[in-house]
This record gives sequence, C-alpha cells and structure tokens, in this order.
Amino acid sequence: MLRTLLADRDNARRPLRVGLVGAGVFGTMFLSQARRLAGLHVLGIADLDLAGARARLERAGWPAAQIAAPSAQAAVDSGATWLTEDADALIDAPGLEVLVEATGSPAAALRHSVRAFERGVHVVNVTVEADALLGPVLGERSAAAGVVYSYAYGDQPALVCELVDWAWACGLEVVCAGKGTKYLPAYHASTPDTVWDSYGIEVARAAAEGLNATMFNSFLDGTKSAIEMAAVANATGLHPQAGGLGFPPCAVEELAATCIPLAAGGVLERDGTVEVPSSLARDGTELANDLRWGVYVVFEASSPYVSARFGEYGLHTDPSGRYGALWRPFHLVGLELTAGVLRAGLRNEATGVPIHHLADVTAVAKTDLRAGRVLDGEGGFCAWGRLRPAAEAVRNGELPIGLTDGLRLRRDVARGAVVTYTDVELDETDETLAVRRELERRIV
Repeated sequence: MLRTLLADRDNARRPLRVGLVGAGVFGTMFLSQARRLAGLHVLGIADLDLAGARARLERAGWPAAQIAAPSAQAAVDSGATWLTEDADALIDAPGLEVLVEATGSPAAALRHSVRAFERGVHVVNVTVEADALLGPVLGERSAAAGVVYSYAYGDQPALVCELVDWAWACGLEVVCAGKGTKYLPAYHASTPDTVWDSYGIEVARAAAEGLNATMFNSFLDGTKSAIEMAAVANATGLHPQAGGLGFPPCAVEELAATCIPLAAGGVLERDGTVEVPSSLARDGTELANDLRWGVYVVFEASSPYVSARFGEYGLHTDPSGRYGALWRPFHLVGLELTAGVLRAGLRNEATGVPIHHLADVTAVAKTDLRAGRVLDGEGGFCAWGRLRPAAEAVRNGELPIGLTDGLRLRRDVARGAVVTYTDVELDETDETLAVRRELERRIV
C-alpha cells in the first residue's frame, strides 16, 4: 500500500522529495495536502509570482517557517521548502525525485518535462494542454529516460483512465468513457467577457476572488472538455468520434442507455470512444443526478451470463441489460494529486500516460476573424477547440488549439471554420512547434 511504502521512507529518513512548478489553484490544492504526509517532502516550489505563491500557501495552512529554506540544499538539510522563481534550478535540485508541472503552458510543460527526464526525475503533469498537443512524444521520451510521465491524479483525465483500466482488467469491453460538464451549443461562442453570466457569477465577485476568466471560459466553450478527452483517448486507445463531442444531456442513471452506439439505442457514432454528457437539457434546465463534476465508463457484457450478473448486483444498465455503467460523481482536483505523486515516486506507476496519437483538438473560429488578427489561445475571444480524429486533422492541416496563442492570421477565417496551418504565420524555430511537427510526421 502507498501508506506503507511512504512510512518506510519516513522511517528510513529518506523522504520522497517533490518539486512543484506553478503554485496556482491546482498546485495550491496539492500543497494543502502534501504537507500532511510524513515521508513526503516538498523540496521546492517555483513560481514567477513569489508574493502570490506565499499568500496562497498561507491560505492553504502552510506556516511561514516551512517555506524559509534559502536554497535547495538548505531545504534538503532542514526538511523545509525552498521558494524560487527559477524552475530550472528547482528541477536541478539535489535529491529531487518527482516534479509536478502545473504552469498551464504547453511550452513550459515541454521544457520542464524534458529537463526533468534528462535528470532522471519523474513528471506528474497537471498541464493537460501539453498532453493533448505533444503527449505521445513526452511519453516516449520519459520511457527512454527510464522515468514516469503521468497525468495528474485528481484531474478528470487520470480518473477516467483509471475507470477504463478497471473495466479492461475485469475483462469488460469498454464502449465509452468520459466526464461530465455544463454545456449548451451557444457556449461555443462564449468569451472571457460573457463567461461570468453563464456561470451566474458577478463580475465584481470574480475580480475579488481572482478568478481567471480565460480559464473558466475554456471549460465553458467546450475546449477543455475536448483537451481532456484527447488525453484520455491517447492514453487508453479509445477513438474520438468523427464529429467530435456531442455533449448529450444525460443523468447518471441513463449513461448506459445513452453513451452506447446508435444501433443499440444510444447516441454514439461508434463504440470504443469518448463522450462528455451535459448536465443541462438543451432548453437550459438542469438535469437531476447529473455528472457535471464526475467521470464514468460504459461497458458491454460479453455474454448473457455476464448480463444476468449485472442485473443481480443492481448495476444501472440500458433496457436490454447488455450495457452497464460505473461512475464516480465527483473529483477533488489537486486535493487528490498526492495519490498520483506517490504512485509515480514509490511505485514507478503512471496514472494515465499518452501512448497513442488518436485524438487532436483543433481550433474553430468563434467569430469572423480578419487577416492580421492575433489569436489568443484556449478560452479566448477567437477560437474554441473541437475534438478530432488525429489522422484526419493532421492530413487536413488543422491547427491545434494549443498552438494558437499569439499567432497572427495571414488571411480571413469565417466564423465556424476550422483554422489551418496555412491561415497563420508560424515561427518554425519554436521548440513546441518542432516537437508537434515530429508527432505529425508519423501520421503524414
């Protein structure tokens, strides 16, 4: 058990040393729990805003004395934690075993992960945008270095992967897996200026609490759901549907009747796929027993014998009894991340790792975009991200949403049109683009 393994490290006075890059919301939630585990030492925290990081740590219950180490070596010697603006120095710190990457930037996640691999450090990646854009390359590079690269446990992609792995290990055929969200078709046009109305949050309150409108908008406009389901597909081997995510309104009791193929009475184009049920009916009313905060897997009985067992043990099934569903109604985000860190550091085990390139998330114009406009990335005013089969997206030259931030348009793009590589000015010297090109060449 993880508890026993960590206790052994604590008793041997050989704590599992962990570093965090990016002390934002997710990272702070992780820190609130990490300090409670004897045998886990947060060696250092790297953040460009040290004053903000200190304030968040204080809010999370960290005493000032715990973050007083003046250097990495002093942190190792004293058991305290070092705060620094220098992520590279943290990755190079003596004794570091696991790096938690939580910057939210694919470019930063690439740079930090590669540096960690070179130093024999495991990486638990909170920046799922990097997984959707570059994941299979990062997975391969970590394997070549003999270290773990893992999704962040507590975030929904890792929890979905866990359910899929459970179903597979039970000999069940996975039909569909995914998470829930709040969705209406109109949300694809949402912008940081309109997002708070959809969440029912006053602008003044959002500002007072430091809520990030762009981040919240990524969840609302469908981009984050697409990114997370791309990560799931690329880790599990599930294929995205040709039309992307349909966001069917669905209560948990109806998962087994909804997230199955059309031919079986459901809504899916195919089986062996991912889907994100909506917590809202299309008229905007909230469904009872929705899965907005949870994750699920739908599976198929292999025989009448297995189907009969589904019924005997109270499993929610479709009317035929052939398809069943298991779900987890909530996820606790960074509060659960220590479980994934311990698995990586103590068991050399990933809680989800991208090994396929089956899914991409490509940019779709939210409004008529004129030549010369600078795109503003995920959750912005210009484009939302649609889940796509990777082979088709790459062959069509569709531009991944993860590359759009800061690119200038070479020509007009109409509302609802897919943005392509030929529509934008590219910096071919950019490291992130180069790694992405490496991944795409395998398909083309």
